[in-house]
Amino acid sequence: MALLEQMQGGSGSSMSEQKQMAKAEESGADLALLAAGASVLLSWYQFFVRGNRTRGLFIGLWPPTILAFSSYLRQKAMSDKVESFMPSSSASNTISRILG
Repeated sequence: MALLEQMQGGSGSSMSEQKQMAKAEESGADLALLAAGASVLLSWYQFFVRGNRTRGLFIGLWPPTILAFSSYLRQKAMSDKVESFMPSSSASNTISRILG
């Protein structure tokens, strides 16, 4: 039904779709934070409780990687949105237009 309304140009469907996309983007960031937090806890467990320092250090390297990858994906999505507004111009022209 929503697809039919979207094909017919219904604005109600696009608004709800935009809200769903915003929630999905937020939950993606939340998922990355949860994964990073879980890996910190697992790292502490391996390092202090089990005494496996090498594995604890290895797992401790995961949170920055997870957060960096999440940040890259958010920046890429933002860049794609900016480019969709001005598809025929280069990035430097877009920045100069934005800054004035």
